[in-house]
Amino acid sequence: MARATPETHGEILAAAARRFAVTGYKGTSLQDIAREVGCSKAAVLYHFANKEALLGELMAPAMAVLQALDERIAGHTGADAQRAAAEGFVDLAVRFRREIALLRGEFPDLLQQPAFAHVQQISERLLDAFAGHSDRPAARIAALVVLAGIPEACAEFADVPDEELRPALLAVAHRALDTTTT
Repeated sequence: MARATPETHGEILAAAARRFAVTGYKGTSLQDIAREVGCSKAAVLYHFANKEALLGELMAPAMAVLQALDERIAGHTGADAQRAAAEGFVDLAVRFRREIALLRGEFPDLLQQPAFAHVQQISERLLDAFAGHSDRPAARIAALVVLAGIPEACAEFADVPDEELRPALLAVAHRALDTTTT
């Protein structure tokens, strides 16, 4: 029997994460989430203003770590910037790979939402750090491959333990980025 209201705010978040994983963010409605929780859409809206607010709260911890990484790499140049960006971004991607997998393929659309507007600028600064602040095409290409490939690998290899995935990603990133400094 369906309950009138969900027991916790977290229950709605967990249901949203499950639905986003199955049908994607765009393919999930508030009604789908309510149905999974066993409540009304109004009950979901009592806890969250809209679907964007739900996504924002689901992604808030990852966004906070991304912001901290952006601040941390700001003071680095050259190979130090590459190293700091690679290690920080790999740590973020491994830690939040479930969230990354939920949104796989939907990042361009999500970047259009106000809650994620700053992510585009951070991504550009990460790309620049991965390239060692170089304008050379080879450096920028390697940086883009690393920046795009790390989250994709985390989503694809969700079952690989962190202690195995992290060093593998770092090794690939360092190999790809090392070619940009020669």
